[in-house]
Amino acid sequence: MKRHSITLLLALGAILLASCASIPRTQVVAVEESADCVVLLHGLNRSWRAMRPMAESLQEAGFTTANVDYPSQSGPVEEIAPLAVGTGLMECRALGAKRIHFVTHSIGGILLRYENEREPIADLGRVVMLGPPNQGSEVVDITHGWPGMTLFGGTAGLQLGTDEQSIPSQLGPVNFELGIIAGTGTINPWMSAMLPNADDGKVSVAATQVDGMDDFLVVGKSHRYITRSDIVYRNTESFLKTGRFLDADKASGPDCSVLSADSTQASIACF
Repeated sequence: MKRHSITLLLALGAILLASCASIPRTQVVAVEESADCVVLLHGLNRSWRAMRPMAESLQEAGFTTANVDYPSQSGPVEEIAPLAVGTGLMECRALGAKRIHFVTHSIGGILLRYENEREPIADLGRVVMLGPPNQGSEVVDITHGWPGMTLFGGTAGLQLGTDEQSIPSQLGPVNFELGIIAGTGTINPWMSAMLPNADDGKVSVAATQVDGMDDFLVVGKSHRYITRSDIVYRNTESFLKTGRFLDADKASGPDCSVLSADSTQASIACF
């Protein structure tokens, strides 16, 4: 009887843990007199902690933030996107936000694009994407059939290839104000060997871009650590407030230079 009770308790505990793991938790910090709220979506296999420094920087800049901790490995993009994006929208709307911005890392940008196409977000403001696989990643193409990749990347991670069946390939141009920050400071030469130069170790610079984007910035940061960078914080704040990244002479002094510019966008490289 005792053995059966212990077995039952363990089983119930496992069910409870699995249930809790599929429910997003959100770290919300309200800033007084802020009509704008920023939803933060972390990347694959990460948590809200990865976006906490960015959230704190945005709070200092006067934004209310909702840092969503969603289960990135719990299912396909089609299931995760409504959960993650919807939770952030709900939290911001509950605080009376008039306009809701997003700052996303990696797959977080794909979740937002997917959900906005599925159900357009009327109060969507500006968006900054950090290292987004907007055109997919060749790393997924090469490794998707390797043993253990489903455990590592989850179903959603395996949907981020470059073939016609991938989620990024099925999404159209963006219809919201978007600034993209790509990285080149790879710390993963093994994965970089699978990617066209330049890249951040997970996604190539070219693959981060998407039709309809308004501004583009390249920084010398890796995919993992692009969320922890002063230059990224400052430019994210600038785009959310003005719709543009900082000018080269304001971005990071002599370490930044304009790559190209036209009437619709300017590209800056910071190393």
